[in-house]
Amino acid sequence: STFLLVAGVVGGGMDVKAILLTAVSGAIAGAISMFAGEYVATKSQNEVMTGEIKLEHEHIKNYHSEEMKEVSSLLSLIGIASAHPETNLNVDNLTSNHASTSGHTTTTREEAHELKKRIVQYYSSNPDALLKMMIALELGVIGDEVRSPVIAGMTSLSLFFVGALPSALPFAFVSDPLTGMMAAGLATGVGLLVVGAVKTWATRGNMWLAALENLLITVAGGGVAYVIGVGFQRVIGDEE
Repeated sequence: STFLLVAGVVGGGMDVKAILLTAVSGAIAGAISMFAGEYVATKSQNEVMTGEIKLEHEHIKNYHSEEMKEVSSLLSLIGIASAHPETNLNVDNLTSNHASTSGHTTTTREEAHELKKRIVQYYSSNPDALLKMMIALELGVIGDEVRSPVIAGMTSLSLFFVGALPSALPFAFVSDPLTGMMAAGLATGVGLLVVGAVKTWATRGNMWLAALENLLITVAGGGVAYVIGVGFQRVIGDEE
């Protein structure tokens, strides 16, 4: 976003000092905005999660039978006592009356229903365990996954500001706006290639495709911003 801002003001005819001031101001404003957005979003997420857990606790306490029916349904959804008669489940060492074949345990549908019954009975008599299971299955939270709003906000702030530097710093060392924009574009492009490549470490995708995608989006956005800046400068110039 900082490079797009720079491209727009270069197209608008600003001098190097004004462009540098705009880029730095944009980087600071963007970083603060990222902090505020991430802080509020994380805090709201934690509050919603706390409220949902409290509500789930009340449901277990006041509507226990309904919760156990829901447990039974959830167990079916994850494959325990499937509704399909032909479905067999492979389960190791969970029942005492199992039949072993080639080192594997084949659980019939009747045994699966017995297993499901035992699971339901266990959670029915253990409210704390039931709460943890419902939180995991309904909310997708396992253990203590509460994030710190401050840490999340500071992380977003830092990453945004560092990511904005390649678009701003070149203007501190050049005298020509176009030269500065080309240098900023090159530095930003390298940064985006690195980000795209690192992203694939988590997504297990194609490194070069992800890097190229980031680069093309930035080039297209920068081109549009520059054209808008040129058009704005011409309109203002004609009026003057």
